[in-house]
Amino acid sequence: MTTVAVEKTAEQSAPTRLTWVISDAWVITKRNLLQYVRIPSLLVFSTVQPVMFVLLFRYVFGGAINVPGVRYVDFLMPGIFVQTSVFGAVQTGIGLAEDLSKGLIDRFRSLPMARSAVLAGRTASDSVRNLFVILLMTGVGYLVGFRFHTGLIPAAGAILLALAFGHAFSWISASIGLAIRDVESVQAASFVWIFPLTFASAAFVPVQGMPGWLQAFAKANPVTITVNAMRSLTLAHLPVARNLVESIAWIAGLMVVFVPLAVRRYRQSV
Repeated sequence: MTTVAVEKTAEQSAPTRLTWVISDAWVITKRNLLQYVRIPSLLVFSTVQPVMFVLLFRYVFGGAINVPGVRYVDFLMPGIFVQTSVFGAVQTGIGLAEDLSKGLIDRFRSLPMARSAVLAGRTASDSVRNLFVILLMTGVGYLVGFRFHTGLIPAAGAILLALAFGHAFSWISASIGLAIRDVESVQAASFVWIFPLTFASAAFVPVQGMPGWLQAFAKANPVTITVNAMRSLTLAHLPVARNLVESIAWIAGLMVVFVPLAVRRYRQSV
């Protein structure tokens, strides 16, 4: 009977621990989302920049950039969605660095809380914020002429893909924030790698128009791959399977590398 009881307890431990992690992560998620309610300026500034990019590229550069067979605004918006998610991921590292400087991370570490819950809650809340911003960008895009050409389900898939990509980048940002710890330094360091990835990609212009040496980087760039996958889901005449598989592979690979790295750095933070 004792052996059976031990085995039963062992079988129940895994789901119990998973429930514990999810519950703790949900508490942290709510805590971070409430910050946006209490400090609306955080959300306002998160939305102003993407809106400016839409308007600038649509009306300033749109007349000078020619994409054969596609209206520029339909070419542009998937790139804006991915850029919005990636830029939003920067807030994960900044938020963690701020919590470290205020001593909140030390308080979380002293509580009977799953170690991964703080990071999971932070990245989840930032993904929710990204969802809000992307939906807002969709509305702005429709006002300037953007349309989904493939129906509701592919459109929803495109938005989910952008959110998943941004979520993976949030874990990269979390690793940077926990390593550097200073808010200003994290912000500066993040844009050092965010800007080349987003602007040296197919987010805003066709790769074919870039210099040869830059094309090699742009084609292998995960931002380009994900933007191409989103265009496959929003433009009716583009193949979907290959671009989507490559994007999902990138997302999975980034998560496999940076989730354990971020959790380890969180455990080591003092």
